[in-house]
Amino acid sequence: MGATLVYYLCALILLVAMAAAWFANVFALPGNWLIVGLAAVFAAIFPASTGRGLHWTTIGVAAALALVGEIVELVAGAAGAKRSGASRRAMLLALVGTMVGSLLGAFATIPIPIVGPILGAVGGGALGAFVGAYVGETAIGRSTEQSLAAGQGALIGRLLGTAGKLVIGITLFVVIAVDALI
Repeated sequence: MGATLVYYLCALILLVAMAAAWFANVFALPGNWLIVGLAAVFAAIFPASTGRGLHWTTIGVAAALALVGEIVELVAGAAGAKRSGASRRAMLLALVGTMVGSLLGAFATIPIPIVGPILGAVGGGALGAFVGAYVGETAIGRSTEQSLAAGQGALIGRLLGTAGKLVIGITLFVVIAVDALI
């Protein structure tokens, strides 16, 4: 009975840590990869062969999903900016703007616990992508209209990419939680 209690306590800690890692996705950080890493550590400590634990197949599926999440985020963000004719410089500055905007948005946001920082980080990241792309285009001499179009494309791409990565992160969380708890 003691070993079962320890296992479920550790599983609860895993779930909380994975939720925090998922939240890191909002800040354009590799939260899904953190989830995979946490699950791999848990599987090493509690292998499924002992009766309770994670299967390494689940870790493989989780890694594949995390890779898909990165591809979705990258493709959506880049496609949004590229579709509007953004330069490489604008796309790079949009990425930097996303990270800075996400962090600033999380701290200067709506004072609603949990929801406020998430909305602030996502909104700040999208606004940062817009500003980064706009500045990048303006710096190479593009017109205001072209710069605004690149910024808008980067903003929309960032929102779609973040949404896709968050959905995949929730899927990772559920797949790992089900394997660990059932």
